[in-house]
Amino acid sequence: MANGNDVSWWSRTKGLMITCLAIWAIFSFVIHFFVGGLNEITFLGFPLGYYMAAQGSLIVCVILVFWFSGRQDSIDREFGVAEDDY
Repeated sequence: MANGNDVSWWSRTKGLMITCLAIWAIFSFVIHFFVGGLNEITFLGFPLGYYMAAQGSLIVCVILVFWFSGRQDSIDREFGVAEDDY
């Protein structure tokens, strides 16, 4: 990668990382602060606050990992630094 591409690659990667950290923080901390209000809403027969604490946050975290991996791979391929496929 040339020097200009290094800055562009890092800028895109940093933006993706900040986005993922913000989504993770929302689903790991912010939603749980409002669990009392969320418990008034039911989802699949369970209070939404309970569901988010027990399952929802974990599901979002797993989805976020796969989404991050796919986006980072596309950024890497765009700038020619992707790992080789086997």
